[in-house]
This record gives sequence, C-alpha cells and structure tokens, in this order.
Amino acid sequence: MLVKWIRCTVVDRPGFDRGQRKWAGLLGEPGFRGQGGGWSRGRPDVAHVFTFWESRPFYDSFMARAHDRLAAAQSGTYRDARAALFAHRFDVKTGFEPRFTDADVVRVAHCRVYEDRVEHFALAQEKIWNPAMAGSPGMLRGVFAEAPGNEFLVLSMWQSAAEHGKYRADRVERLSLRAQTEADVAGLTGDVVDLNPTWTV
Repeated sequence: MLVKWIRCTVVDRPGFDRGQRKWAGLLGEPGFRGQGGGWSRGRPDVAHVFTFWESRPFYDSFMARAHDRLAAAQSGTYRDARAALFAHRFDVKTGFEPRFTDADVVRVAHCRVYEDRVEHFALAQEKIWNPAMAGSPGMLRGVFAEAPGNEFLVLSMWQSAAEHGKYRADRVERLSLRAQTEADVAGLTGDVVDLNPTWTV
C-alpha cells in the first residue's frame, strides 16, 4: 500500500474547504483505498491530507489522468504545498484500513533516521512503540511507512484529542528512552490533525 501525505498553508480557508470536497471524485478510481484530512491543531492555517493507494502503478495512472482536473478546484487557495509518498511497512495495531469515519484526530510523525540506525529504528517501532500505542485507550489504528532516503511516516488515528493527550502525558518520554529515539532520529516533525469529516472519501 502507498501512503501520500500532503501538507500546505491555506490562504483561502472556505475556498480550500470547498475544493477539498471535490476530491470525492476519487471514488471509483482503480486502486484508490481512502482519503482523509483536516486542520493542524497547532497552526490553524495548515491543512494535512492523507491518501492511500493499493500500489504505485495505480497511483501513477491516476496522476497521469484525473489528478489535475480534481486539483483545479483548489487552485489559488493554498501555498507551500509539500507532498511525499511512503510505502507501507507494517501496521500500528493490527488490520489497518484507511478509514477515517470513527476517528477525531490523526497524529502524524515524519522521521529522518540516521542511515546506520534504520533497522534499529524500525525494530523499536515494532517492539516498543507499537505495543504501547496499541494498548492505549482511544487509539484506533495506524501505519508505519517508509520512503527512500531513510525517511519514515508514523500515522496513528485516535478517537479524540483527549485520549491522544493522555497517551502523550503518560508514556512518550519513558518510551523514547527505551527506544533510544535520540540515537536513531536525525530530524522529527509532527502534528496533530483535527479531522474534517467532509474531506473523507
């Protein structure tokens, strides 16, 4: 499975929101699995969108055919758009499905990992972070995905911001020490995203 993460600074919020609803046109595209997104909790002008495809060939076919027509509805409503593609490596919790209807927030973490620490980082995610997140009340599902250049995306869906906040307060510092995160990670950017149900496809 392919994960696409788009982040942009929105200059016309109502226009962007209207345009985002037009992406319902993705339904029926071969290989399309789901899309959702919303607004950054920390920066109200930043929007995040997450799209899931069965494979790279299906995604490339869509980009070559229908993408520009759908994207035209949002022209001029944002700037500084950044898009990145990641290949699914494993689920956080089990049986990941790209469904957004039962989640209120998504936590996204983008990690650049030192080359000689990639395998350690992936193992720590699997053996330390995943069980901790999977056992946290309100954590629904997630995905751990990889891009060339030792980049990783950890996406987790939560029932509410309050549940995610409890997990952060209780666990993160202790888990970071156990996982030796500082030794693995060269750079980390993250955000908590309030999902907008009208953007879900």
